[in-house]
Amino acid sequence: MVVTGELTALGTAYRTVYVGALVFLALMIFLCLIRAVKGPRVADRIVAVNMIGTMVMVIIAILALLLEEGYLVDICLIYAMISFLAVVVLTKVYMGVHSEKKDAREAKRNGGF
Repeated sequence: MVVTGELTALGTAYRTVYVGALVFLALMIFLCLIRAVKGPRVADRIVAVNMIGTMVMVIIAILALLLEEGYLVDICLIYAMISFLAVVVLTKVYMGVHSEKKDAREAKRNGGF
């Protein structure tokens, strides 16, 4: 009987820690969303989007522990790959736009050539 009571108390403690971590991560995602909207630079926005993706992966992993559902870990890994590819694509697009602007400025300085 005593062992069952200890396991229940331990389970309640774990559940409290998991829920606290989920609330904290939700708050951090909200703050990163503000950073992604405000900027001021495109690089800040890309980093904020990357941080949001990472925190969502951690939330999915915590939910996998909390709900005791193993398939959520697979979803977390798939989300990690998609998030990584999204950040790489955003970076490539940003670098392309940046290099076009740089080329246009250099052409303007050199008299249009």
